[in-house]
Amino acid sequence: MPKRQSIYSDAFSHGNPIPAACRVGDLLMTGIINGVVKGEPPGDLRAQCKLMFERVRAIMRDAGGSTDDIVKVNVAFTDVTRREEITDLWVEFFPDPANRPVRHSVQAELDRGKLVQCDIIAVMG
Repeated sequence: MPKRQSIYSDAFSHGNPIPAACRVGDLLMTGIINGVVKGEPPGDLRAQCKLMFERVRAIMRDAGGSTDDIVKVNVAFTDVTRREEITDLWVEFFPDPANRPVRHSVQAELDRGKLVQCDIIAVMG
């Protein structure tokens, strides 16, 4: 069995001693990734989504992969009826319709001004 590897990223870190992602063999899973910057106003949904996706890209890079390795994105919204507002960012982030991961959206109560957050599952080759 391959050894677990903690992935840390300068682009996004947790306040607790938790890595941004964890890899075992080809499987990579992240913790929660959001688009809020500590000490700054949280911004609107679009701004938070854009920063969240930028952080996803950076974490994948820091793990030695790319967004092409992502197979599933779990997204939590404070108002799930607004999920279509990020579709243009989703298409920009994953432009090839034949090479997009699945997305699962749920409504959740989020803290500290967060309107959206995600976690990802990737298979690295």
